[in-house]
Amino acid sequence: MISFAKTDEGHSIRTARTLLRPWRPSDLEPFARMNADPEVMEHFEAPVTRAQSDASAARFSDHITAHGYGFWAVEIPGVAEFVGFVGLLPVEFVADFTPAVEIGWRLGRPYWRHGYASEAARGAARFGFDVLGLREIVAYTVPANVRSRAVMTRIGMVHDPAGDFEHPKVTLGHRLRPHVLYRLTASGLTP
Repeated sequence: MISFAKTDEGHSIRTARTLLRPWRPSDLEPFARMNADPEVMEHFEAPVTRAQSDASAARFSDHITAHGYGFWAVEIPGVAEFVGFVGLLPVEFVADFTPAVEIGWRLGRPYWRHGYASEAARGAARFGFDVLGLREIVAYTVPANVRSRAVMTRIGMVHDPAGDFEHPKVTLGHRLRPHVLYRLTASGLTP
């Protein structure tokens, strides 16, 4: 079950257990805590400060307001008002596979291994295909990020080894610069 709703702040997506919604001021503190968790941020180049975390949330919120979609805040109704984010954004750098729209997610550790990321990502991808009319959605991460790669596979994404790339926003020579590329079409999205 996936449903979409439109509000003045942008679209929201409801799945069986998750709600992808516009950001609220109350999301900033748990988002900052999540972004300060070394395990959550293991596959990022540097820790995220509170100011950087707040700036990211503001960018995500502004994109949703301006375009009706983006990296939505994720709520698990009856469990937690904020568990992380899941959503869609245009890729902000030039690569062989751009222009493209990426699907991304980041959840706090207490919400790992419950299937929330996969379920919410399916909802976001369905929105991308059904509402935005996308032909393809991409995702990328470092090769060692097995948790994210597992989510990609669970929702039907396929690794494109020919598309693997060096991330231009990661410092040259850094161990996290190599990235794997996954692709998804509407017909490949798992139910």
